[in-house]
Amino acid sequence: MELKRAAHRFLRQWRGSSNRKPLIIRGARQVGKTTLVRQFAHEFDHFIELNLEREKERSLFELDDVNKILNAAYLLKGKTIGSGSVLLFIDEIQELPKAIALLRYFREERPDIYLIAAGSLLDFALQSIASFPVGRVSYLYLSPLNFEEYLQALHQMPAIEAMKQIPVQDYAHQTLLNLFHEYAMLGGMPEVVSEYIENKNISRVIPIYNDLWQTYKDDLEKYARNTTERNVLRHIIGSAPSESDRIKFEGFGQSNYRSREVGEALRALDMANIIRLVYPTTSLKPPVTTDRKKRPRLQFLDTGLLNNALSLQFDLLKIQDMNHIHRGRISQQLVSQQLISIEINTRYQPHFWVREEKDSSSEVDLVFQYGKYLIPVEIKSGKQGKLRSLHQFVERADHPYAVRMHAGPFSIEKVKTPAGTPYLLMNMPYYLATKTPEYIAYFVESQTL
Repeated sequence: MELKRAAHRFLRQWRGSSNRKPLIIRGARQVGKTTLVRQFAHEFDHFIELNLEREKERSLFELDDVNKILNAAYLLKGKTIGSGSVLLFIDEIQELPKAIALLRYFREERPDIYLIAAGSLLDFALQSIASFPVGRVSYLYLSPLNFEEYLQALHQMPAIEAMKQIPVQDYAHQTLLNLFHEYAMLGGMPEVVSEYIENKNISRVIPIYNDLWQTYKDDLEKYARNTTERNVLRHIIGSAPSESDRIKFEGFGQSNYRSREVGEALRALDMANIIRLVYPTTSLKPPVTTDRKKRPRLQFLDTGLLNNALSLQFDLLKIQDMNHIHRGRISQQLVSQQLISIEINTRYQPHFWVREEKDSSSEVDLVFQYGKYLIPVEIKSGKQGKLRSLHQFVERADHPYAVRMHAGPFSIEKVKTPAGTPYLLMNMPYYLATKTPEYIAYFVESQTL
């Protein structure tokens, strides 16, 4: 199955750049990095792929000379390179930090070569590189398929066209919501999506989730420095799916592990892109400042993996509003996952907003920066009168814009907080989460009190 992704457009822009640098594709294992490059390779006259998990291909980089490495690679792969464009792909580059350090010399000595590297757990490898080529490489961050990419995989062209209309039309709402529920159940791991499209059988994809989760466990244990660290990592990755919204490091997952041990393990999972530690902010306007002294919440790589760990797939088949599942955590996870997926130039870091005072506290699910405004985003099914935390934000902000993501249709309301502060509330269906930047631009630029 060929997957059309925003990353393809990025790759074509990279190829056409007059200031092209070697490109490193970053992302968790099995999100489609290798497949993406192999599909892109069809646009070149010649393609050389090296996988540094193989000893013979890793040993090429002992030559310490770019031209010698290239000639040895051509010989190893049985290629005679004549005229035309050449794409060199170095996969699993984290297996040899020295190869990452050599990327700068490919740009300086062989700018005619189009070079892409990819790897999972890259952040661990980067820690051991003394001469990392800062400023001499570009990055592409790859996530699991988002909802729009899932629709493309299904060849749901009418649904894709309906998504392009701002605002979305009422006639398209139920169809898009049904498709989004299907996506919410599966998640966006490419192998899972491919299997489901071929067989339409949820039971056939469960072993794939289990294999993926085991792969992540095995990978991370390679980086544990001792038995204690290995045991902590096993516990954390096993218990994290069942944790509540905001977490405490001390005693995580009903364990006796100390805060420092749990924190180190969670940060390792974050570096591996298996989970994100999403921290709160108390900011009401840009710039968003991260408050690491307050308790974070966990964001998983993929909703399908989380659903499988919690055995929620069949529950999702029966409900109309995802906010009724797992205390609203699945809908929150999904929306955040969509926002992470659309930012491919940097590693997007979501934030939620908190106000914690002696006698009261408030928490808004997400904040989204648009120009000089920080827009509060609540993810729930309740009526606007129940948006207590959102109202706390609105009453303190310097603008009247707020967003609620829910299972209902699109609308914009002029409403007031219980204290009488007027504001504008844009109600967005969950399935529009990938369109958040466009919708907030439409909202702010077209609406006034």
